[in-house]
Formats: sequence, structure tokens, C-alpha cells
Amino acid sequence: MDEATLRAYDRVAPDFAAEWEAQPAPSDLHDAVRRFFLPGPTADIGCGSGRDAAWLWEQGYPAEGFDASEALLAEARRRHPAIRFRHAVLPGLEGIAPESLANILCETVIMHLEPATVVPAVARMLEILVPGGVLYLSWRVTEGTDRRDGYGRLYAALDPRPVLEMLEAGGILLDEEADSLSSGRPIRRVVARKALA
Repeated sequence: MDEATLRAYDRVAPDFAAEWEAQPAPSDLHDAVRRFFLPGPTADIGCGSGRDAAWLWEQGYPAEGFDASEALLAEARRRHPAIRFRHAVLPGLEGIAPESLANILCETVIMHLEPATVVPAVARMLEILVPGGVLYLSWRVTEGTDRRDGYGRLYAALDPRPVLEMLEAGGILLDEEADSLSSGRPIRRVVARKALA
């Protein structure tokens, strides 16, 4: 995780959490989950305020949220006390067992990673999925070079080709670029299945 981004989230976590919770429901994300997710244990990696983890739980997925920011985790626990939230940092995600999850939701997180760690992060998420499990991955589209916003958060200009090549082994179920119906910002959304063997 990019250190300046993590400091930004820790510094003003209540403001970020309030902003995310107030956004319109991400019905595009919800549609993709309903189409592709499997029954079983589900993780929201980079859960932020916990909004999506709570929605997953309400839909019948035994969901757990993970985030690198202790301050955001505190917000998530306060806002959604029925859900379990734990500290875990990409790319390593220490403490999550291999082949322990049916689904992973990683919504607009990997653009906050140092570019060299994106492929290892995706590889680790695949490792913790069961064979045939489903990974939902999205990131903010940044044209040209890496950028930082006014808070200092990194928005890396990702080359998607290495990620897509890695995901092809199990099959890419969805690959689209669109404006998020929640944030209104352009994102790339990819849903893929982990190879069976």
C-alpha cells in the first residue's frame, strides 16, 4: 500500500467514510456480484467504511472486511457492528489462509498500490480463493501518468495487460470501463474466475 495514501486515510477517516456512505448505492457493482459471485465465504479487500461488506452480508454472503487503515477499520466497525473487520495490507494480505474464500470484492483499491506491487497483489488474491472462486477487481482509470489528489492519495496509471493475462487462466467473466454509478468516476471493472487446477 502506498504510504502517503494510507496516511491520508488514517488522517481523515471519518470524512472519507461519511462521503462513501452518502454516495448513491453502487447498483452496477451489485449487479455484477449477483451475476457472478458464488455461495460461500466472501472478503471485501480494501473495505473502507464497510458499506459493501455490509451489503454482501445482507445478500447472504458470509462477508468479512479487510483494510490497511486502522482508522477506516474503526469507522467500519462503528457503522456496521454486525460485520467482522480485520487489518490486512496488500499485496501480502497476511493472516488470510490460501484457498479459504469463494469470492473477493476489491473495489477501487489497486490504483493506490505502488505499480510494482499490483501483479503480486492480484496473485495473492487468487491464492486465497478456492479453485473456481470469483474475483471482482476494479480501479479508477487514470490516463497518462500517476497522479495524487489533494489528500495525497495515489492514483496509479495502471497498465491492465499483466493483470488481465494473469486472470485469463481461469476465465474473465466481465471486463468493462464505465463511470461508477456510485462515485461518478471512470473505473475499469474486471470479474474473473480462478482456474480449477
